[in-house]
Amino acid sequence: MKLGKKNLAAQLYTIREYTKTPKDIAESMKKIKAIGYDAVQISGLGPIDNKELASILDGEGLVCCASHDSGALLFDKTDEVIERLHAVKCPYTAYPYPHVKWTCEEDCLKLAAGLNEVGTRLKAAGITLCYHNHALEFEKFNGRTVLDILYSASTAENLKGEPDTYWVQQGGANPVTWIKKLSGRLPLLHLKDSGFRDGKQIMTEIGSGNLEWKPILEAADEAGCLWYIVEQDVCPGCPFESLKMSYDYLSENFF
Repeated sequence: MKLGKKNLAAQLYTIREYTKTPKDIAESMKKIKAIGYDAVQISGLGPIDNKELASILDGEGLVCCASHDSGALLFDKTDEVIERLHAVKCPYTAYPYPHVKWTCEEDCLKLAAGLNEVGTRLKAAGITLCYHNHALEFEKFNGRTVLDILYSASTAENLKGEPDTYWVQQGGANPVTWIKKLSGRLPLLHLKDSGFRDGKQIMTEIGSGNLEWKPILEAADEAGCLWYIVEQDVCPGCPFESLKMSYDYLSENFF
């Protein structure tokens, strides 16, 4: 099973401590490219001019496959998001974490309606909105998970999926099941492994944890996934080394 390295990307949130200034970003993109990644998902960057960011990425031959944009930006400053993503030729953005709280199904329906509206505006600008889950979306109201409610109450054209393998598992669900459920609605997938160290569950480099990657990646391929994005929120040492370990494992076995 080989998926093609052009579809493998690094989530820049992983190296957020090294992207605080334009100089940091330029140096870090050189390191990302040197590892072997051909694409990145922008997130956690410090202030930088849109054109300068585009120039840095172009200079390293890196594609901006997607971004993460906060609810505050997506809902209240949609035009700014569109302008930035157009500048870096980015076709996807994801709602990364709920900016509102839910206590009942009605709260979830309101969020779904809002996301659907934002997705409509982004779609008109040639950008696709996706949803990035954590574990809290697996809370249930009236027998349905929040994630089920959000997807069923929005249209597949206006809200697609960016499931996170680690957080799906943390929520007590099966990553393969959810990938299959989102078939045809799954342009992005976050690859994140789960392991144990010193009696605690941890995020770890791909292939060094306990998630079963062959069925996960086979299901994603069948579901039409376009971008496989490596993310590790917490690294035991150098985050670039963690990204390299994940890249090497995936390249040797699947890409």
